Amino acid sequence: MKDKSMYKLEDFYKDFHSWVVQHGPKYLGGIIIFFIGLWVIRFLRNRLRNRMLKRGIHSSLQPFFLSLSITTLYILLIIWVMNIIGLEMTIFTTIIGAFSVAAGLALSGTFQNFAGGVLILLLKPFELDDSIVAQGQDGKVTSIQIFYTVLLTADNKTVIIPNGKLFNEVIVNVTREGKRRLDFDVKIAYANDIEQVKTIIQNAIDTTGNVLKSPASRIGISSLEIDSIRFLVNVWVNPSNFLTVKIALQEKIIKDLAAAGINFPKAG
Repeated sequence: MKDKSMYKLEDFYKDFHSWVVQHGPKYLGGIIIFFIGLWVIRFLRNRLRNRMLKRGIHSSLQPFFLSLSITTLYILLIIWVMNIIGLEMTIFTTIIGAFSVAAGLALSGTFQNFAGGVLILLLKPFELDDSIVAQGQDGKVTSIQIFYTVLLTADNKTVIIPNGKLFNEVIVNVTREGKRRLDFDVKIAYANDIEQVKTIIQNAIDTTGNVLKSPASRIGISSLEIDSIRFLVNVWVNPSNFLTVKIALQEKIIKDLAAAGINFPKAG
């Protein structure tokens, strides 16, 4: 008489053999497809990286696009293998859907910043080392990231602006045209000789460094006030020299006018 344990072992072997015959080919096919898929994804990763380099896609975008594409392929491969081996997808799909909704609600602001960063890098309203005015900040662009842009102000402050807000508001690029116009006013009393004043201002412009010769500077009366004549001065400078020229030129004009005996309006 056979031991009961032998009957149990035989039943186990029969059940196992039946399972292997019924399900083995599906699992084997799934494993083969999985490893072939891994090889194909590695091949596509190299091709995609080379294609982005040839097309000149911005270096800040390349890692994200590569990661997004490869991750998507991995997910599709896993879902395909699960279908091949016959695993139930209902619970898996429900979990993924719930997670996606929760992540979307939690990261809505982050997605907006990401979209703004992608558009900035693709459309290029400004580039590295450009000076821009945006979100109440004026500075040089030192870094353009996927989620934010970094500015360095003239007083050496680092300003980090989220790309979502940056792209959806007005951006003033003061560098792109290669030169910038410097405007300021000079007020003098009515008793002065207008032509003498214009000559003194023009000489100050001509002897101040970093002022561009073209386009030509402009000096003229902008308004007549109760106690003074207001002169408008326009000169052109390189964007990087804007503040330096403004300080130096205004100081020289005031000193030269005073040295020539030009009267300024009295305060009060």
